[in-house]
Amino acid sequence: MGVASLVLGIISTIIAIIFPAIGWIGIILGMIGIILGAIAKKNGQKGAATAGLVLSIIGTALALILYLACAACVAGLAGVANSL
Repeated sequence: MGVASLVLGIISTIIAIIFPAIGWIGIILGMIGIILGAIAKKNGQKGAATAGLVLSIIGTALALILYLACAACVAGLAGVANSL
């Protein structure tokens, strides 16, 4: 489970950085990675579980922030287009 958490954290972070418009996928994958990392840490796996937990938290936060920023930009552009 620790390796799965690590993989999901990496994918979540990559999606957040490269594709912020579909950040909701990164948020979902990051949440699943957090859950798997916590379970793996509780079961005694240390290295991969800790790395997966940290990467999943970073990926989830980054995906959420960049997704909200992308949505704000689109809303701002829509407001400018309506005023023309």
